[in-house]
Amino acid sequence: MKRIFYFILLVAGLSSIHSCKDMLDDDGDPLIDLNETSGLTGPRALYREITDKDTLAEYHYSGLLLTKVLMDSASVADIAYSGDKISQITFNGFLDLDGNGKLDKDSVNYTQLFTYGPNGKLVTISENRSIFRRPAPVPPATDPGPQTLLRQEKASYEIKYNASTAKLDSIKMKRGVEVPGTAFANNEYALIGFTYLGDNVSKAQKFSGPITAGVPGTANLKYSYEYTSYDNEISPFTLLPAAYKISRLISTKFNEKESHIFSPNSPKRVLVTDLIPPLPTSVLRSTNYNYDLQTYMTRGFGINYIYKPL
Repeated sequence: MKRIFYFILLVAGLSSIHSCKDMLDDDGDPLIDLNETSGLTGPRALYREITDKDTLAEYHYSGLLLTKVLMDSASVADIAYSGDKISQITFNGFLDLDGNGKLDKDSVNYTQLFTYGPNGKLVTISENRSIFRRPAPVPPATDPGPQTLLRQEKASYEIKYNASTAKLDSIKMKRGVEVPGTAFANNEYALIGFTYLGDNVSKAQKFSGPITAGVPGTANLKYSYEYTSYDNEISPFTLLPAAYKISRLISTKFNEKESHIFSPNSPKRVLVTDLIPPLPTSVLRSTNYNYDLQTYMTRGFGINYIYKPL
């Protein structure tokens, strides 16, 4: 229930209006402004996700390939390729690791390596992650010390697809903490499953729990996300690589709330349900969208989407 409360605060705290500054990208190309009567023709790329206070993400490209994502608090994800497929993503910065709607003060560094199957689909991701924390000041000092290593983690992700539709079916995770002088062992698992209505994700469910001596235990976290009232227009996330969207979803333990990014359209209603209590508790959020002349979504749930020509 605590996480649902934070979800309300996060969505309610986002505003749907942003000043029209910075309407050129780094190459001097004009961006599509926030007036829904504007637009462009021809190929485009998603350039920014912004609110009235923050730039949530700024996407940089080399030709048609997404190569870097700049995020809040100077966080950055660098993306490397093997041919036209993402082979590695390296992140440095800050994340909302506890799902309370605010970036943690602990800094995070992780590297994800991507492996593809014979059909070219992403099948596994291996991750090495380090988390750093500033120790409390030691009197008479009043400032905290420099960031020091708090812990190191290793995780593996197995991506499955529906045999008949080829759509993303599930993401299975195992994670453990590296302890010097001891053999590595996973101590946590998670499974995210996806349900579709047509091409759009209609539901995502996540179950996670402990692993003890190699045996998964009873799930101690169960959440359901239902996406309804989809529009018929174009989601901005259709412009991002599928492998990056999966990386974004697994970047924290609680990012599965964004499972709709795998849909070609945008849901106007999101129902979040904590399935652990004897009586499941739910929160419903809804929005209206704005679009440009080419029917790309430009604003919804308090976030504005800015595009640039390719």
